[in-house]
Amino acid sequence: MEFTKIPTINSKVSRIGLGTWAMGGSLWGDTDEQASIQTIHRALELGINFIDTAPGYGFGLSEEVIGKAIKQYGKRENVIIATKCGLNLQEQCNVYRDSRRQSILAEIDASLKRLQVDYIDLYQVHWPDEHTSQEETAILFRELLQQGKIRTIGVSNYSIEQIKEFSKFAPLHAIQHPFNIFEREAEPILNYCKKNNITSIGYSSLCRGLLTGTLKEDHVFEELRKNFDPKFRKPHFPQYLICVGRLQQWISDVHKKSLTALAIRWSLEKGVDISLWGARTPNELNPIAEIIEWHLTPQDFIEIDKIIAETITDPIGPQFMSPPSRKFN
Repeated sequence: MEFTKIPTINSKVSRIGLGTWAMGGSLWGDTDEQASIQTIHRALELGINFIDTAPGYGFGLSEEVIGKAIKQYGKRENVIIATKCGLNLQEQCNVYRDSRRQSILAEIDASLKRLQVDYIDLYQVHWPDEHTSQEETAILFRELLQQGKIRTIGVSNYSIEQIKEFSKFAPLHAIQHPFNIFEREAEPILNYCKKNNITSIGYSSLCRGLLTGTLKEDHVFEELRKNFDPKFRKPHFPQYLICVGRLQQWISDVHKKSLTALAIRWSLEKGVDISLWGARTPNELNPIAEIIEWHLTPQDFIEIDKIIAETITDPIGPQFMSPPSRKFN
């Protein structure tokens, strides 16, 4: 395993992190708790010690599963748990951004209870709330840090301007953004992190399953997932599948690697400190051994970009993932 650091956390952190969005079900269909727990244990066996979750992943289900898995594992101090706040989940059909002080105070206590822990290693604002000042949110995070409820502070899906404003009122240790071969809008954020000694975390490294190479044109998606990401609908889906097929053939011919290994290696070598690997069965983690101790060449990056340019005429970014802001009467 390759390792990195998160400022103020003394232990080393795996550069591959386990993403647990799918363990909450929702977009991904039914979930199996025992399989999820086995997946977490398998990840830990493979050297992955960074686990990322959020209350919004199955309305607390993902956090609950992680709590049970870590309890069974028995070595809390060996696991870096990252979770989030800032989404109001009181009504499943009406989720919205909410980073007000009173909302986050309720959220962190609920997360600690679900995770069955006394502290959270990395606590992140899930989405910026335009109706709450960065000052209010950041000052509360600073207080939580001082109280020992959290060990480090992070934000997710923030612009550079929002990051700078937040940093006026609290230290910022990590920034999380979607980043993968098909979604590269976060490149300026990665550069900002490097210049400011902030750990960068890339999520959706496998582009919600597209970069596994297992999807076919006749694949039947859950309605929620299909409606969520335009890449999984016509006319975009056939374009992406053609691209995936060519990338899969190319990486097999040139490096004898899987497409999944390419997707993670690409994100790591593009500058992400931690790349999140979403999985919910142990077997989905099998390609991890392929990722370690090999590198892409400058010519490889050129070839990847060439394949994308030749196959995807109408690219879709990650903007569709943004949840709504609070509404006022």
